[in-house]
Amino acid sequence: MAPSQLVQLYRELQQVFTSGNLQQTGVLLTRLKIALTEAGLLVPLGNPEAQDLVIARDILEVGAFWSIRTKDIPSFDRYFSQLQTFYNDYSSVLPPSPREYPLRGLNLIRLLTQNRIADFHTTLESLPLRADALTGNPYIAHPINLEQWLMEGSYSKVWNAREEAPAEEYKFFVDSLMGTIRNEIASCEEAAYDSLPLKDAATLLFFKNQSEVIAFAQERGWQVDLTAGKIIFAKKTEEKIEIPKEKLILADLHYARELEQIV
Repeated sequence: MAPSQLVQLYRELQQVFTSGNLQQTGVLLTRLKIALTEAGLLVPLGNPEAQDLVIARDILEVGAFWSIRTKDIPSFDRYFSQLQTFYNDYSSVLPPSPREYPLRGLNLIRLLTQNRIADFHTTLESLPLRADALTGNPYIAHPINLEQWLMEGSYSKVWNAREEAPAEEYKFFVDSLMGTIRNEIASCEEAAYDSLPLKDAATLLFFKNQSEVIAFAQERGWQVDLTAGKIIFAKKTEEKIEIPKEKLILADLHYARELEQIV
């Protein structure tokens, strides 16, 4: 593909992505990644022109945001991994990208949703920001706060953080976090209670209405009694271990007799 065609496709991608047409955005991204590979820009080699690198970086950034909007996390991982070359190796020759820290923040929240706490802290420490600047950047401060609230067990703060997200894409990962939190709370409820009123279960699990609680209860295998307005938890049957009393007694007597003979 000629350089002029690549630029034309790039401009079309910007227009289509801005319009919200995710299907066409995906089609254009596929064509552009092939074009970038042919031009040696998907994984830059040598000393490409800065302008070409900016175009390649912009395309990959659109791809990362498109992945979140289509809920394709493996695709996001691939795009973000490819962007590391542009953010780290070419940072001295490229102008800063306004999308860089929104994407870095999204990557941090992704690590939280996968419970990769060690990777979260390693990634946070590797950011090219001073420690005092981390909390001043809204895209980085958001995942830092989420991680702290998760460690504290302040789940209500995590729930409220959805409305305080610095970008729309952040809400997807916060929703994913809440799914993990709900399952943890549900496991505690099963162990602590035989049943709970539907209203209380909704409050504890951060659901807004009864239908959401019922759907969640069905997924967990809970019994819902709409007449009584409560949830009955399915108790796991405890494994019973039979102790062979007679065999143990006979063995002890036999052992005792042997001891007497020795004495």
